[in-house]
Amino acid sequence: MKIEKLSGILIFISFLITIYSYFYSNDIFIFSGIFAWLAFILLFKFTSNTKLLITLLVFSFLAFLYSFINSFQIDYSRSILVNQYLLTLLIGVGFLRLIATPKKEKIKELPKGKESFLKTYLGIHLFGSVINLSSLILVADKLYKKGPISKLQIVLLTRAFSSDAYWSPFFVAFAAALTYAPDLSTSTILLTGLVLAFIAFLVTYLEVMDIKKYNINEFRGYPIHFETLYLPFILALMVLFTNYHYPDLKVILLISFFSIVLTSFILPLKIGLKKAISKLNHHVTDELPKMKNEIALFLVAGMFGVSISSILVGLNISLPFETFNGLTASILLLVLIMLSFVGIHPIISIAIIGNWMNELNHTLLAMTFLMSWSTAVSTSPFSGLNLTMQARYKLNAIDIFKTNLPYVIRMYIICVIALFFTANYLGL
Repeated sequence: MKIEKLSGILIFISFLITIYSYFYSNDIFIFSGIFAWLAFILLFKFTSNTKLLITLLVFSFLAFLYSFINSFQIDYSRSILVNQYLLTLLIGVGFLRLIATPKKEKIKELPKGKESFLKTYLGIHLFGSVINLSSLILVADKLYKKGPISKLQIVLLTRAFSSDAYWSPFFVAFAAALTYAPDLSTSTILLTGLVLAFIAFLVTYLEVMDIKKYNINEFRGYPIHFETLYLPFILALMVLFTNYHYPDLKVILLISFFSIVLTSFILPLKIGLKKAISKLNHHVTDELPKMKNEIALFLVAGMFGVSISSILVGLNISLPFETFNGLTASILLLVLIMLSFVGIHPIISIAIIGNWMNELNHTLLAMTFLMSWSTAVSTSPFSGLNLTMQARYKLNAIDIFKTNLPYVIRMYIICVIALFFTANYLGL
């Protein structure tokens, strides 16, 4: 059996153990982390960011060694499991691609104009909220076949997708926020996030209507048909209904569980039982290993965050501020965005800060995390989104950065206003 196929099976076993242990037996939860780490070890040489991973692993080891020598408390199981629920969501949502991706169509001429822009933006945003980066690739591939990706298309692709991180509970950013700020108010986060996503769209739309910068009438898009949007609504209803009756259940686990349940139920109805089993098997052995970069980064970043926090707590280093309110949250947001611009992935920053600042108000902290992820991912040359755009569509990182920088500045100001408003609402 090839290493990749074996690692895919290990990843799937890790996923199943996480779900089972949460609902039935928490004693075996540690094994989900062990299987995930085994898969990571097998896939390590195939990852594209080995230097970063080695650096984080070395620093984690040194931090643990320092903590051990100084008799600081070290939570070894947490270092293995801290991002396990986040990984479970990533894996679970991945299965939705089997039933959520729209059918491929042969289109001779791409539709153009303002209406095409609106439909393409909305399509990427809504599908991206569930099937993540697959939605952007689906559309961008179609556009790229017809010619180089234009500046206006870059604006749409990066912003329509990245603004999902403001609100989507199916997005990895939301899972990260739930991992490090579990006591957040879901309704407050969702409502604020949806408003921010809508404002992000308005900011973008008003910008592209400037005829001196863009000619929207010549914009060519690829609208996704909305009759296939039943899946996000069904999934959201199932999660909300269950969470209403069982509020103590983790939303992140409900999404993961219902994702695999829906896929297992709908896929045989669409293509037949035999083909469904074959497709599921292919997904486990061939598609799950392709998530190697995300899995590796989340596992190692989680361990790194725990190792650093053990030192911070052991040395009794206090927070750089006494209260966490609109002002301090705004400063933290700026720091997180700037860190992403110099190549530090949001999950690394969130892992360190989340472990260190877990006594702060979780709603405001989670909102800051989501804002930093969404605002920075559209622009940072090092984000997974822009690395994909650069590699797949031969785009220049600096061009993307310059194109979206004014957008980031505007959205940062809007996010600061939202943080002050939310802090005041929470009485902070």
